Amino acid sequence: MVPLILVLLLALILFGAGFALKALWWIAIIVLVLWLLGFVFRSAGSSGSRGRWYRW
Repeated sequence: MVPLILVLLLALILFGAGFALKALWWIAIIVLVLWLLGFVFRSAGSSGSRGRWYRW
């Protein structure tokens, strides 16, 4: 009974880790797309040069 519980617990942990890693990949892709869109759609500055779209 104990080995069965350990195997099920291990499967649950690995499934949870896999789901979390997949979710993190999707979040990273979304952030990358937003970052690239920021370069494409950045606004022009007062002198006609293209300014930074971020605040740092």
